Amino acid sequence: MTSAILLPAMALVLWSFVMWAWLYATRIPAIIRFKIPMPPTMTKNDLNAALPADVRWKADNYNHLMEQPTLFYAVAMAAAIAGAGEGVNAALAWSYVGLRIVHSLVQATTNVIKLRFAVFMLASLVLLALSVRVTMAVV
Repeated sequence: MTSAILLPAMALVLWSFVMWAWLYATRIPAIIRFKIPMPPTMTKNDLNAALPADVRWKADNYNHLMEQPTLFYAVAMAAAIAGAGEGVNAALAWSYVGLRIVHSLVQATTNVIKLRFAVFMLASLVLLALSVRVTMAVV
């Protein structure tokens, strides 16, 4: 099966791995630099309390990429299977991916909440439009 919508879906998967690498590239040096003990009883909250905010932001964004984008992957697969993954739907998919990358960069660098929220809402509206279009194609 080939469909134009599969490429933006895979681009977002690969972007998630970029964020995964970035989170470890900042987290591990911070753990070493701040000599954060890592006992087996340490919780995620304990670690987050010990790490600087700018280090946590990368991990927070990686976690966000495991949330709403799962809906995007389902919609992209449905579009591809239904033969509705071309044209406007592919453009909407690329728009969603681009906005999620912008969201990642905002959160991982400056974490300006109002800007991050605006980008998230715009991406969500794009995903909603794509979801409605694909639903109409499979009905």
